[in-house]
Amino acid sequence: MNLRNYILVTGAYWGFTLTDGALRMLVLLHFFNLGYSPVTLAFLFLLYEFFGIVTNLLGGWIASRMGLRVTLVAGLALQVAALGMLALLNPAWSEGLSVVWVMTSQALSGIAKDLTKMSSKSAIKVLVPADAKGTLFKWVAVLTGSKNALKGVGFFLGGFLLTTAGFAGALWIMAGVLAAVWLGSWASLPRELGKAKTKAGWRELFSKSREINVLCVARFFLFGARDIWFVVGVPVFLRGVLGWSFAEVGAFMAFWVIGYGVIQGAAPAILRGRAPAGGTASAIAFVLAAVAAAIPLGLLAGGPAGAVIVGGLAVFGAVFALNSAVHSYLILDYTDGDKVALNVGFYYMANAGGRLVGCLLSGVLYQAAGLAGCLWGAFVFAVAAAAVALRLPRTALHAEKLAAAQVAGDSE
Repeated sequence: MNLRNYILVTGAYWGFTLTDGALRMLVLLHFFNLGYSPVTLAFLFLLYEFFGIVTNLLGGWIASRMGLRVTLVAGLALQVAALGMLALLNPAWSEGLSVVWVMTSQALSGIAKDLTKMSSKSAIKVLVPADAKGTLFKWVAVLTGSKNALKGVGFFLGGFLLTTAGFAGALWIMAGVLAAVWLGSWASLPRELGKAKTKAGWRELFSKSREINVLCVARFFLFGARDIWFVVGVPVFLRGVLGWSFAEVGAFMAFWVIGYGVIQGAAPAILRGRAPAGGTASAIAFVLAAVAAAIPLGLLAGGPAGAVIVGGLAVFGAVFALNSAVHSYLILDYTDGDKVALNVGFYYMANAGGRLVGCLLSGVLYQAAGLAGCLWGAFVFAVAAAAVALRLPRTALHAEKLAAAQVAGDSE
């Protein structure tokens, strides 16, 4: 494995992730403080998620032709531009104009996020030897888990900068630091990183194997199950109903994401180092559905709201992290190295689609049925993720391919 390039890719992804988490908290807290409704808050993030779908679809195709270095540094540069644009928001503008401005800047940030994520995770497949499955699972889990832990740190950072530097000041500080990361990545990463040996055609954007298609549908429902409560429902409930301070809300969200990242990074150890298969993904998703249902049932039974929500969502986060880690391994296991950018981009397009639907439902369900409505929505999506995952291969796909290739070689 090329450790130098892995460190460079991971460092760039970490720098981006800190700003991504901080930006989410800055926007949510700042505009909630201005009196925006739950549905309006959800709309602020819709283009962020929508352009994630478009970016993952086209970004994988671009990366396969131009290389992962191009898409990675482009993602970093676009995030710098998005931070600068949002910093120029004029407080004197009307709410309608402000919403359009924020949604546009969030669209740039959504493109940036998914270019950077797709490039970073695809690079691991390129950098790890094809026969090193245990190493692949380990380094995918480390990158993904550390990213989510740092996103939680970003929530802390966003709240801290909002308090100490103000909305615009915080954005300019983050833009300056990320610009330095962008320049370092542009100068250090090899130009040929992740270029496909043959140029991918347009048909290959949608021409996927059955197992990849099934995994992508399961991924859609998995991330919808999280964002239905995560984006608007729980933060607004904690602030508006339980009366938590902005700092307390930010701390809870940060600790949840950090804990999620720690569990995700530890997934290989929790699963005892075994490379997971489709049955693992389905079983964990059914457990996730049970946890999602237990939270509103606990509230209905009269349990203390704060304890039920914090404790229940902590368990939800641990189970969700394991499920997500298994998915992140499976997409690489199901992918040939020469098509990794295309297939990972397609996979994260499904991921972004689930977040988009979950984001919208988070505001709509909370406004219509409160937090319980959001959590029952999460239950439905988790059951769907589990049911779809039942159709995944029951054993490691490429292990079967390697075994078949060895038999064929012996017979010759």
